[in-house]
Amino acid sequence: MATLADGRRRRIKVRGGHLGPFLCWAVVFADIGTSIYYVPGILYGHFGARSAIFVAMTLFVFVLLTLKYAEVAWRYPEGGGVVTVASRAIHPFVGLLGGLFILVDYYLTAALSALSGVLYLSVVAPSLAPVAVPATVVALLALGLLNAIGIRESARASALFAILAAAGQLLVVVFVAVHLGPAGIVDSFRAVGRGPALAPVAILTGYAAAFLAFSGLESIAQIAPAMREPRNRVALRAMVLVVITMVITSPLLTLWSTTLLDKSADPNQFISILGAHVGGSALGDYVAISGSLLLIFASNTAIIGAYHVFIALTRMGFLPRFMEQRNRLRRTPHWAIIAAVGLPIAVVLAVKGSPDLLGDLYAFGLLGAFVLTCFALDLVRWREGSRNLMFAVGVLTTVAVTVAWCVNLVAKPMATEFGGGLTLVGLAIGFATYRLAKRRRPAVFPVPYTGAAASIEATFRRRPADVLVLLPADHDEAHAVIHEASRAAAGRSAVFLYRGVRPPAHYGEMWEVNDPYLKDFPAQDALSRAETMTRKVIHDRRYVYVPGHMPKDVVADVWRAIHPRETIAAEADRDALPPIALERIRRRNLDGHVVLHLVSGRHLRAGAEEPEEVAESEPYASNR
Repeated sequence: MATLADGRRRRIKVRGGHLGPFLCWAVVFADIGTSIYYVPGILYGHFGARSAIFVAMTLFVFVLLTLKYAEVAWRYPEGGGVVTVASRAIHPFVGLLGGLFILVDYYLTAALSALSGVLYLSVVAPSLAPVAVPATVVALLALGLLNAIGIRESARASALFAILAAAGQLLVVVFVAVHLGPAGIVDSFRAVGRGPALAPVAILTGYAAAFLAFSGLESIAQIAPAMREPRNRVALRAMVLVVITMVITSPLLTLWSTTLLDKSADPNQFISILGAHVGGSALGDYVAISGSLLLIFASNTAIIGAYHVFIALTRMGFLPRFMEQRNRLRRTPHWAIIAAVGLPIAVVLAVKGSPDLLGDLYAFGLLGAFVLTCFALDLVRWREGSRNLMFAVGVLTTVAVTVAWCVNLVAKPMATEFGGGLTLVGLAIGFATYRLAKRRRPAVFPVPYTGAAASIEATFRRRPADVLVLLPADHDEAHAVIHEASRAAAGRSAVFLYRGVRPPAHYGEMWEVNDPYLKDFPAQDALSRAETMTRKVIHDRRYVYVPGHMPKDVVADVWRAIHPRETIAAEADRDALPPIALERIRRRNLDGHVVLHLVSGRHLRAGAEEPEEVAESEPYASNR
């Protein structure tokens, strides 16, 4: 039987990071745990003592969301969150939309967290209160400068601030519980039910607004590259810790800060004032200082996340290349950092330091990113045939979040105008950049091989490929292979497969979108050249990228998953293919490079003779 060289199957080593469940909890809580410092005050301005009802309503959806985000973290270990899952499951342009949603969220997180941090610090330093806006601007500028210098946050720093703040929040819960006693606790729960019945519109509006209490959940997907293996267990355990912490603190602190405090209390300092009310000034000051530190830290996290999204969108071809330029002195992306810091400063100045206005602006990007992530993950599960109870719960989660987003689009017109306006500007820039670059160096979005051939098979099951083209790393040899592919696959469908270079030992920074393809510039150049040379001849072109840290024999797995009728490869890559029956082998010598055109057929009976190799030599214009 005519076969190609046998490739032994090896176990694929999946590299993991160093963050276990506790450190992952710390990073996520350092972001999501800040919401309790400003959400009760923002909700109180709209819903009064009923605010806790809506936090409890969204808490149920939050628990369901944690399951989805834990799955995103292990399905997409390269990170990127909504950018990655939307790009892979739907289309790269939808990934651009998701990136813009999360950028709007990051902008407002940076602004609101920094402002709230200054306001809480004014509890122990009252002189800051009159100059809260200038102090916030200075804080944001200082964070931008620190990032430009290259001083970034670490998981251990997150753990320190998270533990300090979580301890303060839990102490307030304990002191309030002791202060009230069992009867008082029961009475505090009854307090939210007093008053006139809530209209359906008010219930929907409050439910949608309370999602602000769980901003920061997307952090678990952003830090996926730094997670320890196995990621599915680490992510799930981290999310369990996050849920436990939030269930204990968020609804109770919202309930008691909006029902027990005097109406004259400053809503921008509710938790600190509540702590001082039940535990004395020492507890109030501790909560103010620890909360302020966590809020400023969360602002820095948002800045880091924002400029990494800028870099990812630039490498995807949606933003001008200068956005990822790094300065020579500190090797930091100064333009991306400026963009990540500049708009939050402008927003703080525009709203004149009003946390209520910043909270109202929040809804668009946060819930938009939630909706896209949930829908994309549902789509992935559907394609894989996972239509079970978990799929049904996932769809229910998507519907619940979509309802909240749609309600906020109407109930918060300022958020819609602000977030929608920024998103439209970003889409216009993204499309214009992509179209301009397409003429000289088109951006190509390959299907990545992540170690599971089933994902490749599911992708190509609906549209099988006629020809598989293995692109070599050598520039001239690849040119010859692409030329042969243009001739052999003209008018048909072709898949170009490229195996990347082995990445360096350094696996990336926290919050970085660590997609190997976005860092593999030779691979981008090779696939872009294939797109440029074949788009007028091969009408159906698709691309597959195999990361360089995977063994060479995974190319055989991809071949089996796609199972093409014909294969084109350089002679040196022949041993990367699996044992297959061949009907015809055509050997062509193109400008000194030997290119094989292999036609596979039905499995032949044992002992059948190998087909003769037809050797041809053809000069061609290299166009180099």
